[in-house]
Amino acid sequence: MKMNLPNKLTVLRLCLVPVVMLIGFLPSSIIPFYLSCFLCAALFIGTAVTDMLDGKIARKHGLITDFGKFLDPIADKFMVIGAMFVVLYKFPNLQGLMIASLIIVIFRELAVTSMRLVVSTGEGVVVAANILGKVKTVSQIVFVSTALLEPVVQFITRWIVGLIKGEMPVWRTDFVILTWLSMLFMLVMTVWSGINYIKSYWKFINTEK
Repeated sequence: MKMNLPNKLTVLRLCLVPVVMLIGFLPSSIIPFYLSCFLCAALFIGTAVTDMLDGKIARKHGLITDFGKFLDPIADKFMVIGAMFVVLYKFPNLQGLMIASLIIVIFRELAVTSMRLVVSTGEGVVVAANILGKVKTVSQIVFVSTALLEPVVQFITRWIVGLIKGEMPVWRTDFVILTWLSMLFMLVMTVWSGINYIKSYWKFINTEK
C-alpha cells in the first residue's frame, strides 16, 4: 500500500511505541537505569515531534486521508499510554498515583473516542479538536518527558558535583518535584478536557436510539 509522508510518519510513531516500552522494561543488568530513561525520553520526544509534523504536512499539502484520520489518534494514544506504563514500571515512588493516572487517562480516551464515533456516524457531526484537548496532549507529553528525564538530570548534576568535590553527594533521589507538578497538571487537563468534550457533544447523543 502506497502511503504519503504524513501517514508514513504516523506509522513510524506507532512502530516506535513498542521500542520505547521494550527499552523501558529491560532490566538494569542489560541497560543501565539512567541510560534507559534517557533513551526512552529521546524516542518518546521524537514520536511527539512526528505527531506535530505529520499534521502540519498533511494540512499544508492537502494530504489528509481517511487512513490518517483513523490511525493518527490511535498512534497518539498508544504513544502516551505506552510511555506511561514505562514510567509506572521504572519508578516505584510514583506507582500509586501512576496507576490512578493511567486509569483516568485510559477512561478519558475511551469515553471521548466513543463519543466521537457515535456523534460522527449517527449525527454526522465532526468532533473537532479544541484548545483544551491540545493542552491535554501537550501536558501528557511534558509529564512523561519530565518523569523520564528529571532523574537523569539529577544524576548528571550529582556526578558533576562529585567531580568538583571529589565524592558523590548523597541526596533524596525520590524527590522529583517537577515530575509531581507536571503529573498533577496533566491529570487536571485530562479530566477537564474530557468533561468539556462530553458536555459539548452530549446533546447529540440520543438515548432512545
